[in-house]
Amino acid sequence: MPDALDATPYDALLLLSFGGPEGPDDVIPFLENVTRGRGIPRERLKEVGEHYFLFGGVSPINDQNRALLDALRKDFADHGLDLPVYWGNRNWAPYLTDTLREMAADGRRRILVLATSAYASYSGCRQYRENLADSLAALRAEGLDLPKVDKIRHYFNHEGFVEPMVEGVLKSLADLPEDVRDGAHIAFSTHSIPVASADTSGPVEDHGDGGAYVAQHLDVAKLIAEAVRERTGVDHPWQLVYQSRSGAPHIPWLEPDICDHLAERHAAGVPAVVIAPIGFVSDHMEVLYDLDTEAKAKAEELGLPVRRSATVGADPRFAAAIRDLVLERAAVERGQAVTPCALGALGASHGLCPVGCCPARAPHPAAAGADSPYA
Repeated sequence: MPDALDATPYDALLLLSFGGPEGPDDVIPFLENVTRGRGIPRERLKEVGEHYFLFGGVSPINDQNRALLDALRKDFADHGLDLPVYWGNRNWAPYLTDTLREMAADGRRRILVLATSAYASYSGCRQYRENLADSLAALRAEGLDLPKVDKIRHYFNHEGFVEPMVEGVLKSLADLPEDVRDGAHIAFSTHSIPVASADTSGPVEDHGDGGAYVAQHLDVAKLIAEAVRERTGVDHPWQLVYQSRSGAPHIPWLEPDICDHLAERHAAGVPAVVIAPIGFVSDHMEVLYDLDTEAKAKAEELGLPVRRSATVGADPRFAAAIRDLVLERAAVERGQAVTPCALGALGASHGLCPVGCCPARAPHPAAAGADSPYA
């Protein structure tokens, strides 16, 4: 048996994710959960729901989270880390509040949270912290003793997150026809967000000109491109591009859009493109529809050879990275010195979100940060 690893003071890990419908009847109620409070007409929800109906009304994200849970539990067991792993979602079952209630009933008093978003942004970090605060408030209203909740730092530049993506790009390049392979362009894709949200992402000192959100993605893209050059001897041109815009047309969002970018690259004479979805942990609906359906259709219209590389998903190296991040945070909480794993130029992200980090659209309590009412 391996030597036991010490996660003290934590007694549980919570995988916190977005959630998704598990069948056709779930699609509209799920989208109502996602858009609650925004006044989105039901007819618009039905239009978006068609994306899910193309795949039988089932989002792949839940099965992908189940696979990640299995990978985490196996990795922890194989390495002697005795830490139970739970799962809760923002928008669909298992709901976060129900999972936290279960954890409290199981006697969990110090919980470390893993969000399925690697980068700093309101929707990828602060909103999850708001969800945690809302759930803790619900448990307090029920008279339950509240556990203390912390959140794992942003892991965008951890080796166990970056290396599987490097491998994915290499496989995609190798799958291209030989006559276009060396001239292929790499389009590193992530979720577009409003420019105003990007500019205020991360700590206050990082605000402006895309904020931490853009800077972190650019750092990862550069890491992957350099690794590909070192391993192939070919310096592929690359660009950070965006997908999945969903806002009003008059509000500026990050650009260029992936489909516009494919058309521009084709017009410039690029012979092939590898799309690398570095902004996503798994191949969920926005990857399957926006890249594998829409972007693929655009490439076919253009006659442009395109390959889409894999996300990290339940890769064992990603599971190992989470173990490393758990042990890192536990050691910090015990007052021990640690050397965090962080590739690239930006270094390790903060362990505790500071005041003013990825500010809310409207004032709202958020747990697991310096401004948490549940410290």
